[in-house]
Amino acid sequence: METEPSHRLARLWAAKSPVIVALSLGAIIAYLILRFGLHRGPETLRLPLLLALISGGGPLVVDLTIKLFKKQFGSDLLAGLSIITSIFLDEYLAGTIVVLMLSGGELLETYAVKNASSALRALAKRLPSIAHRKRNTRLEDISVETIQIGDALVIFPHEICPVDGIVTEGHGRMDESFLTGEPFEISKAPGSTVISGAVNGESAVTVQATKLPVDSRYAKIMEVMRASEEHRPHLRRLGDQLGAIYTPIAVAFALVAWWLSGNPDRFLGVLVVATPCPLLIAIPVAIIGSISLAARRGVIVKNPVVLEQIDRCRTIIFDKTGTLTYGEPVLIDQIIAPPFSKDEVLALAASLELYSKHPLSRAILAAAKESNLALAEVGEISEPPGCGLRGQASGHKIEITSRKKIPTQNIRGLEHLPPAGPGLECVILIDDVYAATYRFHDKPRADGLPFIQHLGPKHHFNRIMIVSGDREAEVKYLAEAVGISEIYAQKSPEEKVAIVRRETALAKTLYIGDGINDAPALAVATVGLAVGQNSDITASAAGAVVMDGTMKRIDEFIHISRRWRAIALQSAIGGMALSLGGMAFAAFGFLTPVEGALLQEVIDVLAIANALRAAWPPKNISDF
Repeated sequence: METEPSHRLARLWAAKSPVIVALSLGAIIAYLILRFGLHRGPETLRLPLLLALISGGGPLVVDLTIKLFKKQFGSDLLAGLSIITSIFLDEYLAGTIVVLMLSGGELLETYAVKNASSALRALAKRLPSIAHRKRNTRLEDISVETIQIGDALVIFPHEICPVDGIVTEGHGRMDESFLTGEPFEISKAPGSTVISGAVNGESAVTVQATKLPVDSRYAKIMEVMRASEEHRPHLRRLGDQLGAIYTPIAVAFALVAWWLSGNPDRFLGVLVVATPCPLLIAIPVAIIGSISLAARRGVIVKNPVVLEQIDRCRTIIFDKTGTLTYGEPVLIDQIIAPPFSKDEVLALAASLELYSKHPLSRAILAAAKESNLALAEVGEISEPPGCGLRGQASGHKIEITSRKKIPTQNIRGLEHLPPAGPGLECVILIDDVYAATYRFHDKPRADGLPFIQHLGPKHHFNRIMIVSGDREAEVKYLAEAVGISEIYAQKSPEEKVAIVRRETALAKTLYIGDGINDAPALAVATVGLAVGQNSDITASAAGAVVMDGTMKRIDEFIHISRRWRAIALQSAIGGMALSLGGMAFAAFGFLTPVEGALLQEVIDVLAIANALRAAWPPKNISDF
């Protein structure tokens, strides 16, 4: 269903902005050639400029007229009045330049602003449309939408699993980083769980569907992503904020000058001087310069709005793994119960963990590799949700689980179970006998504590919190290490979105995360900042991407934002102040409209020259 006419015209004008830019620029070049190269008369000179004014400025003037009747005063309203004024004054060149400025700014906005729809496209491209269903010894290609629970699906090498399921045949490895945010592959054997969207490795496996495609994890993330896009916060641009104040003042000034003098030329002269080119040009120039500076510091700005908003955020929300940590849990303690030996338990545990998708599996495998232990052949293996990892190796029944999930019956040796400690841990049972407790920590980033400590004094953040999908014990350990007191642990992507949306309603929020499970929260926050290069989908949902993920780069980007705002305000407010002075001269008849236009061009040059400073790197960008 179509919205209001002014909105339709604005969208049409924005869509045509590349054509209008080319047409306006071509008209100006043609004018210069006809005047100074071919020495044509005034009638000929007007033709290319008039064409640009009608085709480029016409829709804008109609749109602005509708806004005027609705009492919507933006920075572009004066530009529209200036276009009309230039026609009355036969100043077609000035009017065409205004059209060029407006369309160029719109083109910059269209090109630079990327919203959550790009993340949806990235998600949609990953999902296959065809599945290979196995019936007896035959394979048939079916539409993914027709998959039923219990169907046996063959996943060929390098294909994407279309539904959640369990491996029934074959051994292989799958990349599940789209959900976990961790760039490593998980070994699969009969009994292993598979999540939709996982990319298969070199070997074909058969998976039994345990959920319908619409109920699978991948579809749920897309559903949350769509909801996040629909609820993206509406952010008012700096130019519009200033224009809403400046425009009524300028129009009133022009009307008073006309009324007091009785000369309509005074009205036209004031409007020409009042054309808000510092708002229309200087602010985009400062944006481009700051985006360039950020890129040189390893921050890719995907949405210029983040430059305006990040320094205004008062609540900062961190994901944990890969953001405040290196994303690599380390096995720090092995508490072995008699009569087992350290190497015996580690070898058996690592043999099972080779087929696990749990983040702790890498730490156990790394410890086994460091000890030069040979892994055993694994027979049956299963990983029921919430029940740990179970399997058989070297003739032993092995179970790797949590303290709370230890079976209450038929387990011997529990008198050797140590008290619970901080951080992550797992308990290992061998042949229904307690064998060991392993303890882990996800190593905090070295720069995390000083960065957190300086956020309040230097950047005026009132609340700092962690929202993570990890276990509460590990989140608490990290929070204490980096100095954060407010935490939310074991949260799904949906729950993260709800928390971020609630906090954004109270104050502007900055969300920092790295995994695809963070993409919905990144999209719904006031500013979403992705760290690292683990996921194109996360980057698409964020307003900016910090390529190396260090806290120093995040701090530098906040300072670049603050510096951009200061320079943009200097250029815009300084330019408007000079324009007000020129308007006063024009109101009292000391400037003709043509002289006012020339004065405005000088003001524009000064404002733009100041805006160019945004691209120059200062001596010090970071302060911690």
